[in-house]
Amino acid sequence: MKAITFDKFGASDVLKLGDAPEPVLRPDDLIVRTHAAGVNRADLTHRRGGYGWPDFGDSTIMGLEIAGEVIAVGANVTGFKFGDRVMGIVGGGAYAEISRIDHRMAMPIPAGLDYVQAAAITEVFVTAHEALLHLGKLQEGETVLIHAGAGGVGGAAVQLARAAGATVITTAQAGAHDLVRRMGAHHAIDYDNEDFAQVVAMLTGERGVDVILDFIGAPYFERNVNSLNFGGRLVQIGIMGGIENAKIPLDRLLYRHLHIIGTVMKSRSQEVKHAMSRRFKERWLSQFGKDGLMPVIDSVFPLAEAGAAQQRMEDGLNVGKIVLTM
Repeated sequence: MKAITFDKFGASDVLKLGDAPEPVLRPDDLIVRTHAAGVNRADLTHRRGGYGWPDFGDSTIMGLEIAGEVIAVGANVTGFKFGDRVMGIVGGGAYAEISRIDHRMAMPIPAGLDYVQAAAITEVFVTAHEALLHLGKLQEGETVLIHAGAGGVGGAAVQLARAAGATVITTAQAGAHDLVRRMGAHHAIDYDNEDFAQVVAMLTGERGVDVILDFIGAPYFERNVNSLNFGGRLVQIGIMGGIENAKIPLDRLLYRHLHIIGTVMKSRSQEVKHAMSRRFKERWLSQFGKDGLMPVIDSVFPLAEAGAAQQRMEDGLNVGKIVLTM
C-alpha cells in the first residue's frame, strides 16, 4: 500500500510517499480502506521528533484520525461489518491507503456526511467533549471562554458548548469572528488587539466565566485564573505558547474555590480512550448533519502532499481542519 514515510526528523519536506506493508488484522480490529485522514498538531510533533521514534500503539506510520470503508473484521468485533463506513481515532497509521482501528474507537459515519467531513470529526470533537463536558462539567446556563475558537478543537468546543446551552465567549483573530459566530459563539474577542481578561470582566460584570478551555499555556495562565467565577474550572488542553514563567494567583485560586485540570489524549490508557469515544458517540453522534453539528474544513490535500498540508498548519494559516484524501 502507499503511505507517508520519513527516515529523519525535520521540516515538512522530510515526508515522502512510499510503500509500506498493510496492517495485520487482530481480534478486536477493523481493517479500513482509508478514504480521508485528519491532520493534527500531534503529527507535526511526530515529524519534528517530539515523540522520538515510537509507534502510537498500532503503527509506525503517522496519523491519528481516519474515515473509510471496512474491508476486514476481527473475530471479537461486534457492531460492524464488511462495507460499513466508519470514522475514528487510531493509534497511528492514518497517513496510508489501508489502516487499522480498534473497533471500540470506531464510529459509524452519520448519514449525509462524506469521508472528508467524517475525517475532520473525531479527534477534535472527542477532545472537546472530554475537556468541556466530562472534565470541565459545563452545564446549561453557564458561561464558557474557549480560546482559539477558529481552530480544530476550539471550533468543535464552540459548537458543543452552544448545543449544551452555555453562553459562549471565544478568542480568535478578527478575520475569523464571523466564522466563530456562525459556529455558535455569542461573543468573539480579537486576541491580537484586545485583552481577553478585560473583555471577559466587562461581559460578565466582573463575575468571570464558569469554564475556560485553553491551548496556549503560560502567557494566558494568570489571566485565565483571574477570569474564572467562583467554583470555576480551567481545563488546560495545550501549551502552544510555552510553559515558562506561568504565574498563578494563589489567593484567587484559594478564595474562589477554583479547579485547574490538565488533559492530553495521547497519554491516556487505551481503556480511557475507549470510554472517551463512547461518551462522545452516545451524546453527540446523532446530532451531526445538515442544520446540526458540522466540522469546519479548512482545506483538502491529496496524500502525496502531506508535507504541504502540514506546512499550512505549521504556518498557522488554517481555519478549521486540514484533511488528506487517498
